[in-house]
Amino acid sequence: MHHARQHAERRTSERRHRLAHEAARLMAEGGIRDYQQAKLKAAERLGIRDDASLPRNREIDEALREYQRLFQRDAQSDALRTRREAALHALEFFHAFHPRLAGRVLDGTADAHTPVVLHLHADDADAVARFLADAGIPAEALSRRLRLDRAREHDAPAWAFHADGVAFELVVLPLDALRQAPLSSIDERPMQRASASQLRTLLAAEETAGPGSPGAGT
Repeated sequence: MHHARQHAERRTSERRHRLAHEAARLMAEGGIRDYQQAKLKAAERLGIRDDASLPRNREIDEALREYQRLFQRDAQSDALRTRREAALHALEFFHAFHPRLAGRVLDGTADAHTPVVLHLHADDADAVARFLADAGIPAEALSRRLRLDRAREHDAPAWAFHADGVAFELVVLPLDALRQAPLSSIDERPMQRASASQLRTLLAAEETAGPGSPGAGT
């Protein structure tokens, strides 16, 4: 019985590992952004149907970083730098809404498919729509469901647009979310976010360290 259980646990662990790496490959090569979608598509491709074998988002995130490091280092590094520089301009442009950079452009896993995600803060979400209209920026209205904390979910209004070949996504949160970031889908902790000054510091540190350095893309 003990050996049978060990064997079953080892098989489940091996399947989780395979699924995590296949999901990471799909995200890296296919432009899939959602972890849940990636893991389900990976399970379908590998013919694995038991829920116990589905990897956690954290496992996929780690596999994605490894895949990019091994197979996409130069291209991914260039795409990341382009998006971080574009994000800095956008943070300065939307300064009236206390913007913060979030997501893969900040955490270092962005590629050529990844939009720059900014959290804007305003109790009147329509103020962002008016600002975009006044600036002559055509944007598509969206909605993004975020977890404000372990008890509350929030359907946040969002707008998507392109500028200079880079996709942007603006997610509008209440002003009080400036103090407490929504929870990450990777580790269920408050999301890492960066202000313009923090991103400027990150870019300067990367410039000093040089491409491919351990400090770049973290």
